[in-house]
Amino acid sequence: MSSLRQPYVELSGPALQHLRAIKKLLEDSPLGRNLVELMYLRVSQLNGCAFCLDMHARALRSGGESHARLDTLAGWRLSPHFSAAEQAALAWAEALTDIAASQAADAVYQPLLQHFSAQEICDLTMAIASMNALNRLAIAMRQ
Repeated sequence: MSSLRQPYVELSGPALQHLRAIKKLLEDSPLGRNLVELMYLRVSQLNGCAFCLDMHARALRSGGESHARLDTLAGWRLSPHFSAAEQAALAWAEALTDIAASQAADAVYQPLLQHFSAQEICDLTMAIASMNALNRLAIAMRQ
């Protein structure tokens, strides 16, 4: 493991506090803490952020998430443990995390409309975007 490149928590503390405040607001949104944490974990899996993987898996376990769902999250498309709404959200999380390739295609966006309100879609998008930002900070600075 590499050592911390820059103490970004201290150097960019105010900016980081704002990112964390967004994260906290979204955890308390109508989406529910477990769905938001599930998105955070999936985004962190895709980005390979070990620090965030540990943090969000622990948060989900303490929130009562089943081992079966955590164990099959990376293969959610083939798992029977995720609802249609969760599958739509997970597909959106993957599309936005790899936005250069996906361009947030309509085929991935449209299923969200069947399960989430406009506000929930915006909150879900914000959760995915903020986790991608936090992952990039942690990975870039070798947290």
